[in-house]
Amino acid sequence: MVSTPASVDRAASSSCQYLPAVAEGDGLSPNQQLLPLTAAVTAADHLTVGGCDVVDLVEQYGSPLYILDEHTLRTACRQYRQGFADYYPGESLVLYASKAWNCLAICAIAAAEGLGIDVVSGGELLTATTAGVNPDTIYFHGNNKSAAELALALDVGCRVVVDNWLELKTLGEMATQQGKPVPILLRVTPGIECHTHDYIRTGHLDSKFGFDPDQIEAVFEFLASQPQLNCLGVHAHIGSQIFELNPHADLGEVMAQWVVTAQRYGLTLTELDVGGGLGIRYTEADDPPSIDTWVKTVCDSVVAACNAHQIPLPRLLCEPGRSLVGPACVTAYRVGSQKVIPGIRTYVAVDGGMSDNPRPITYQSVYRALVGNRMGAACTETVTLAGKHCESGDILIKDALLPVLRTDDVVIIAGTGAYNYSMASNYNRVPRPGAVLVHNGDATVIIRREALADLLRQDCLPESLR
Repeated sequence: MVSTPASVDRAASSSCQYLPAVAEGDGLSPNQQLLPLTAAVTAADHLTVGGCDVVDLVEQYGSPLYILDEHTLRTACRQYRQGFADYYPGESLVLYASKAWNCLAICAIAAAEGLGIDVVSGGELLTATTAGVNPDTIYFHGNNKSAAELALALDVGCRVVVDNWLELKTLGEMATQQGKPVPILLRVTPGIECHTHDYIRTGHLDSKFGFDPDQIEAVFEFLASQPQLNCLGVHAHIGSQIFELNPHADLGEVMAQWVVTAQRYGLTLTELDVGGGLGIRYTEADDPPSIDTWVKTVCDSVVAACNAHQIPLPRLLCEPGRSLVGPACVTAYRVGSQKVIPGIRTYVAVDGGMSDNPRPITYQSVYRALVGNRMGAACTETVTLAGKHCESGDILIKDALLPVLRTDDVVIIAGTGAYNYSMASNYNRVPRPGAVLVHNGDATVIIRREALADLLRQDCLPESLR
């Protein structure tokens, strides 16, 4: 347990411009903040999150360390739910896209806040059910679900979001053998472009995901002859880390047309899942819309489209991931060696890197760093924060403006809740970090740090090699 600091001063540091504008971020949209809503600075010039001093957390739990703020995560969940309550006159359900960070604690928090869970593998499905999530609120995605995963989905009783013909026909056969209908949605590519990284742009026509629009009538015709497949609705997702509202405003009309088309084949679709995609603020240059604004845009679009086509309002679903958990977490590192190349660059190495955050090397993602043990120090040096792995591309932040760094300084990288732990690896046989949940001055381990011995757990040495 880490205690709340005796004194917290939100004006003690030149870095306070990165802190939420009001205590505990009341009324702020978490995805528009660089740091968790509870971030503050102590009289000793240390960063605190959830009332816990990050320096004390590193001393107690080691580094690298994921520090997840429960208040920020719950606030984001509530803002999504409240937005739908305010702007959508029909039934709605917010799903946490758990691929962003799937673990028992986060699934349990999301479920406790009234959210369902979007999963994309048997492992994520097992985690959600083990965390106590109601199977009726679990939606199973994926473009190549195995037969074993589909069997698990049928056994659990969750919804299956069908991605392709093979899966559709396989499910039909399995449902017939089981003798009971399977609730499904269809994933359809909406053909809507958005400005984001090519790897996370999934709504345009050249995508590995979903049925293309010109296939949808054939799919509906097939489903009309398959009573064992209970088609509840359609799903679309246009991408990730999106700041534009227009693509989401356009989506309602596209999906409403699918509902009308389904009616011609005797199918009544009662659910529309608009996916997720709302971006977060990774650096000062990022300016995403608020959760409330995004939800209003989606709701207005669907309501207008349904009214125009004179169809009943469906159950409206969305699947935020990054905008829920991303801003709630920071990662703490210890500074190690430095290499100065006069006139070119200064490299400062930390005790983690691409194994705990592969997004910079994968997506060229940019982050903001702070010095957690010297929050008031002036930023006078431009350095490149390098990871410890044997890879030239293992760079966390290139040209970061920071105070002069010293060995054992605690460097904090903000906005690391999404696609950091979930994409972490053991590259170079480096153990994956631990994670703590912080709230009201208490810290609780939610993921144990791997030990060196854990790296050998799955290895097998043949007798012939002994």
